[in-house]
Amino acid sequence: MHAKPSILPPSLEKGNTIGLMCPAGHMPAARVRTCVRVLGEWGFNVRVGKTVGSGENYFSGTDEERLAELQTMLDDPAIHAILFARGGYGVGRIIDRIDFRKFRKHPKWLIGFSDITVLHAHIHRRYQVATLHAPMAGAFNEGGFRTEGVVSLQKALLGRKGKYTASVHPFNHPGKVTAPLVGGNLALLAHTIGTPSMIKTAGKILFMEDVGEYLYNIDRMLYQMKRAGMFDKILGLVIGGFTDCKDTDRPFGKTVDEIFNDLFKPYRIPVCYGFPVSHGKENVALKVGALYTLHVTAKKVSLEEK
Repeated sequence: MHAKPSILPPSLEKGNTIGLMCPAGHMPAARVRTCVRVLGEWGFNVRVGKTVGSGENYFSGTDEERLAELQTMLDDPAIHAILFARGGYGVGRIIDRIDFRKFRKHPKWLIGFSDITVLHAHIHRRYQVATLHAPMAGAFNEGGFRTEGVVSLQKALLGRKGKYTASVHPFNHPGKVTAPLVGGNLALLAHTIGTPSMIKTAGKILFMEDVGEYLYNIDRMLYQMKRAGMFDKILGLVIGGFTDCKDTDRPFGKTVDEIFNDLFKPYRIPVCYGFPVSHGKENVALKVGALYTLHVTAKKVSLEEK
């Protein structure tokens, strides 16, 4: 069973305006300067929100402040896309209070990853509008705007279709499938289970990445997703980077790749490991809900937007 792809928001044109705001964790204003400059060089206007650089604690302002600014940018027809400055934690605190009525009538690209996975999942589940799992403002710093990931974000915004490759891996499963692509950060996908934002994975290609997790916790979250039926009818699996993983004093006994392989070895679907989507430098832009072809052979791996 192949699921239907999501509606794609319109591509951006030079002169369009991108809103930049923090819906979750705090981001110092100095950390977005390069991003603002480069977006300008790409031909876009940038409207920097008050949540950038604000907040007295972990968050970039109170729930009410973050919600109000996100709502304003969602509803403003003069803002053509919203690039989230950073993730962290906090979208789950406000997601049920966001009014998506104007967004549904006039979709725009919402861009980010990590904690932004909650937004991707919620919009895909409830409204079937595509969103962009892609680098955020911090990725532009220290020359990062020249990396494949940030350049792929520029191309995605301008309407070009992404085509990416990954290295071959001994645990890969060969095969070819075309289906909508969904996914994001493993911890946040597990976090949405049992909520109105829980992503529907049947008939789709699923991708996952994460950062800073204990190995046993990765195993636990995967089994939570498995028990919730999230792997029952997936048509393909894309395993991204799992960076800065930690082990317990008494070792868990498996690498991240072995954890995934033990779970997915019986699945007769295309599976690729080491795909360039992660919290590290490799993080290409993926349109959540859009149609992609995953092709895995013994010699090459490709993921191509249709």
